[in-house]
Amino acid sequence: MKSLTINASQRESVGKKATKALRNAGQVPCVIYGGDTIVHFAAPEIAFKNLVYTPNVHTVVIALDNGTKINAILQDIQFHPVTDKILHIDFIEIFDDKPITMEIPFRTTGNSRGVLNGGVLRFNLRRIKVKGLAANLPDLIEGDITNLKIGNKLTVTDVASDDFTILHPDNTVVCMIKTSRTAVEDEEEEEETEGAAEGATEGAEAPAAEA
Repeated sequence: MKSLTINASQRESVGKKATKALRNAGQVPCVIYGGDTIVHFAAPEIAFKNLVYTPNVHTVVIALDNGTKINAILQDIQFHPVTDKILHIDFIEIFDDKPITMEIPFRTTGNSRGVLNGGVLRFNLRRIKVKGLAANLPDLIEGDITNLKIGNKLTVTDVASDDFTILHPDNTVVCMIKTSRTAVEDEEEEEETEGAAEGATEGAEAPAAEA
């Protein structure tokens, strides 16, 4: 998984006045949980652009002004209800030997037979919740839909990996091919149906063996 570095300043004052002053100066107050101690820091709002305003997920290296570097992931973010400015961000410290929980973006690969026949690809999940070591987590999870016909579904078991554990029930549908007004019958299915019908007709016309 890709990592971003955010240069930040550790802060000692965490009261309302100090927090307000930080925001007025264009800084975002942040907290890192999960380690031996809770770490309070602040960084310019623009420093979080590539972390927050993207569909991708990243781990983060918080590089503090005292020389300390902390590996973390974004846990929660608060926006101003009117201006959408970032008000506060919570991070969770991560360790090489401790699994973490994240939602990884899902992307399809291939051209579905059902879509080629007029069906519509519908997503039930855009992100898949997984648990694993940070070093083993992918930037995104891919699912091949090439063989999906109209009415077929792709479940989380179809995109499972030994590198992480998926935290959804096995029958959870990730995406499916739904029918539409412009859908046509699958040519292979039509040929199979015709073949079966011809076989049944030939069997019916065959003369009975003499005793």
